[in-house]
Amino acid sequence: SPGVLVRTGHTVLTWGITLVLFLHDTELRQWEEQGELLLPLTFLFLVLGSLLLYLAVSLMDPGYVNTQPQPQEPKEEQTAMVPQGIALRRCRYCLVLQPLRARHCRDCRRCVRRYDHHCPWMENCVGERNHPLFVAYLALQLVVLLWGLYLAWSGLQFFQPWGLWLRSRGLLFATFLLLSFFSLVAGLLLASHLYLVASNTTTWEFISSHRIAYLRQRPSNPFNRGLTRNLAHFFCGWPSGSWETLWAEEEVEEGSSQAV
Repeated sequence: SPGVLVRTGHTVLTWGITLVLFLHDTELRQWEEQGELLLPLTFLFLVLGSLLLYLAVSLMDPGYVNTQPQPQEPKEEQTAMVPQGIALRRCRYCLVLQPLRARHCRDCRRCVRRYDHHCPWMENCVGERNHPLFVAYLALQLVVLLWGLYLAWSGLQFFQPWGLWLRSRGLLFATFLLLSFFSLVAGLLLASHLYLVASNTTTWEFISSHRIAYLRQRPSNPFNRGLTRNLAHFFCGWPSGSWETLWAEEEVEEGSSQAV
C-alpha cells in the first residue's frame, strides 16, 4: 500500500543518511574511533526517537469522527451542544454529523476532528489526536537534521584536488545538500505550526477561513484564549471542553461587550 511504501522509504532514508555520516571522516566517526561514545550514542538515540515519533504520528488515529450509522435528523442532545447560528453539518461523503472544526479528508476517506491537513510524508491526517505528537516530531527531527548537517560539514575537507575530492566526498556532499533542504523544510513547518498552536487555529482554518461558516461570522478567531491557555489546551488538554463550548463562550463575551 502507499502508506507502507512511504514509511519504508522514510526509514531507509533515515538510516541511510546516518550510515553515510558514520562511514565518512566526520566528527561522528572520529568520536567513535577515539572511544568517545557518548555523543555518537546520543545521536543514534535521537535518530531512533525521531523515527519512532514519525511512525506513531503516521500510524495512529488522528481523531476520526465516529462512522456508526446516525439518524437523518440530529438528536436533541446533539443539537443542544451546538451554539445558535451554527447548524450541524452532515458530511456529503461519509454522511456523519461533523463536530465543529471537523473536515472530511478525501485521502483517508474519513472525517477528522480538528482537521489540520493531510500529510503525504506521513500518509496520514494531522488532527486532534496526533497534532501534538506531530509538532514534537518536527522539533526533534529539526534537532537531528541540524546536528547531521553539522556532522556532514565537518567531513567536507576542501584541500584535495577537485576530482579526488568528488570521488571521496561526493556522497557526503550530496548528503549535506539533502540535509540542508530537509532542515529548511522542517524549520519552516515547525515555525508555522508553533504559530498556529499559539493562536489556536489550524492550517485548514488559516488558509480557508473565508469558506468556513463558523469563522466567517467572526471578525477574529473564536477559539483563541491567549498564548498560555492555547498551549496548555493543545499539549495538555487543559482547560477541557468542546470546541462548541468555546465558540459559544466567545459569542457570549462578544454580545456582552457590544451591550456595554
